[in-house]
Amino acid sequence: MSQMLEIRWHARGGQGAKTAAILLAEAAAKAGKYIQGFPEYGPERMGAPMLAFNRISDEAIRVHCHVTNPRVVVILDPTLAGKVDVAEGVPDGGIILVNTSESPARMRSLLKLEGRPLQIYTVDASKIALETLGRDIPNTPMMGALMRVTKIMDYDYFLNLMKGELEHKFKSRPEVVEGNIKAISRAYEEVRGE
Repeated sequence: MSQMLEIRWHARGGQGAKTAAILLAEAAAKAGKYIQGFPEYGPERMGAPMLAFNRISDEAIRVHCHVTNPRVVVILDPTLAGKVDVAEGVPDGGIILVNTSESPARMRSLLKLEGRPLQIYTVDASKIALETLGRDIPNTPMMGALMRVTKIMDYDYFLNLMKGELEHKFKSRPEVVEGNIKAISRAYEEVRGE
């Protein structure tokens, strides 16, 4: 990675965007990258729109503010489309990854991005989460899809790092670890792009 990769996560409180940004940062740090992973929210509560951010680089990161021009935007809740300008600041060639059952072409239309040279990807992370975890928490499936569309790091290496992080976090709940690993793997395979 020759330049810093900036990622902005759009979600609602309780969907796991903060956790995903922190887990991604921890995995990238273990892969030898310089990282930042942090949320931005005020007095919001469960269900309120919120943001999280990542910076990943091969060189020291000297900026310490929210991300204004992300190369990648991850949208955990598609109902934010139209309420929030999710593509704000994304440069030409940037990536928009959306948790939805809709096609990438349909999301381009719904997000009013026709004519903008952006890469649009979709994956039904909510469905995957329900089927693998029993709950609609789309953060880990979205991380699998993110690995596929960005190639931030080797996928197998990432999956092993995530397994270790999840085993540490859920020491006494191996079914949660197994469900999350399945969710990551399925989203990696099922993500669609245009």
